[in-house]
Amino acid sequence: MKGRTSVEDPNRLPWWADAVVYQIYPRSFADSTGDGVGDIGGIIQHLDHLVDLGVDVVWLSPVHQSPQFDNGYDISDYRRIDELFGTNEQYEELLGGLHERGIKLIMDLVVNHTSTEYPGFVESRSSRTSPRRDSYWWRDPRPGFAPGEPGAEPNNWRSFFGGSAWTFDEPTGQYYLHLFTPQQPDLNWETPRVRERVYEMMNWWLDKGVDGFRMDVINFISKDPTLPDGVPEAPGAWGDGSPHFVNGPRIHEYLQEMHRRVFAERSGDYLTVGETPGVTVEQARLYTDRRRQELDMVFQFEHVNLDQGPGGKFDYRGLSLADLKTSWNRWQRGLGETGWNSLYLSNHDQPRIVSRFGDETRYRYESATMWATLLHLQRGTPYVYQGEEIGMTGAGFTSIDQYRDVESLNYYDEALEQGINRTAVLESLRRMSRDNARTPMQWTAGPNAGFSEHTPWIPMGASHPEVNVDADRAAEKSVFRYYQALIRLRHESKLVSLGEFHLLDPEHPVLFAFKRTHGDHALLVLGNVSGEDLEVPSDLESGELVLGNYADAGERSLLRPWEARILDISTYEGG
Repeated sequence: MKGRTSVEDPNRLPWWADAVVYQIYPRSFADSTGDGVGDIGGIIQHLDHLVDLGVDVVWLSPVHQSPQFDNGYDISDYRRIDELFGTNEQYEELLGGLHERGIKLIMDLVVNHTSTEYPGFVESRSSRTSPRRDSYWWRDPRPGFAPGEPGAEPNNWRSFFGGSAWTFDEPTGQYYLHLFTPQQPDLNWETPRVRERVYEMMNWWLDKGVDGFRMDVINFISKDPTLPDGVPEAPGAWGDGSPHFVNGPRIHEYLQEMHRRVFAERSGDYLTVGETPGVTVEQARLYTDRRRQELDMVFQFEHVNLDQGPGGKFDYRGLSLADLKTSWNRWQRGLGETGWNSLYLSNHDQPRIVSRFGDETRYRYESATMWATLLHLQRGTPYVYQGEEIGMTGAGFTSIDQYRDVESLNYYDEALEQGINRTAVLESLRRMSRDNARTPMQWTAGPNAGFSEHTPWIPMGASHPEVNVDADRAAEKSVFRYYQALIRLRHESKLVSLGEFHLLDPEHPVLFAFKRTHGDHALLVLGNVSGEDLEVPSDLESGELVLGNYADAGERSLLRPWEARILDISTYEGG
């Protein structure tokens, strides 16, 4: 988002249209101090890796001061770097090092909630008459109930991490709202003072040279102030409160105010991306319409929820490729004229894509690069999550003792209490736990994969002796080099960054095919989403090979297991 120019000329090509973003999860990237936890110093040591890859922006997950109940997404000081990761001075060194290399840096903005150790919350809970009491959602027990007794919670909302979204505070006799852990109380954005403090903090970081923000669950900040009950998931169970806080009643007002107070008078090139669970195409168009001055792009979750059953993320049902094609087509076409897509398959909250939708054993390279092709050849801004560029696989954990994620640990306890078989619970975690994405970055085949000289804070992924940066970059079939080629193609081709998207053969169970067009130019993208040879429909055999994930072009009429092809069909009839 570029200050006034985004208003004066909304049709001007934004700088991020052909950019690629790389996400770093700091505690798992590289450890420079030998304590087993990744840090800013470790990131600085590997900046040339990012340069070689060719990315334009780094998104840094939270490094602010935090008690770490949710790995830094519970912030106690928004202007100080947690000593676990380094110092403010090291952060400035990192920022300078990236800028010297032509790479921008965006920070995580976590302002739906704070930590219970944040001074504002400590003051808020000190008494009912505290001047900052209204900075959070404090409520009396439900009428007719004694404070603290079961069912006395102000409403029936379920926390995303299990149990009630309310915690009773005995000294003041009221409950406070937390959509996530009890250590993450929700801010009350209805209070102007709260919004002002957020904008002041954002401006403080931008003045330091930061290039924008990825905004954590930003579409949760506006809540129905009456806080009504949600529909229970089952008789007597907690209710779904999301209709009362997802894309809430004042969300667009708040984001437009944020733009005015933080970005409108700035002349630099900035990026704002909102994490927006539950957003629809129509809502995303509102968030990202540049004329509305809200966000540049949003993360939506529709496509990464397709393999989940009615029981939620741990109710794994497998992926229907036809459903994925329908979803991606809806978003590509829906934001084709107005708005912008964030393109991702992996991040710190999602299982590794090669283990989730690919083949991590026989065809790890092929399936990793095939999925990368399908993603990067769409219209939008691609996001690469650390390790994705070498085809890192899931954690491979077999015991609950290996897990660290609060969501996973809570699910394990709840599932066992409900009588679910322990083996089935561990299998669900093996597939879907967030810890699959949080095992340390695998740099070498040496001890702890070159991540640290000390035992890491979370066990290493099982594949690290074979799958690591050194091995991949030296391999004949290198995922890293393929990502380099995809990123170069986006940088060099207006067709890739701006062209229209046309889905082909939508019902085919294993062929993913689409066309990109821009003026007189056209590309055909083919992906075989299976481990078997696939006959190519005769109308999709034309074109000159631009990029593929096999060493040779192969037969036009046959796609090999997990093969991807990008074909120039500009000069062919019908192209």
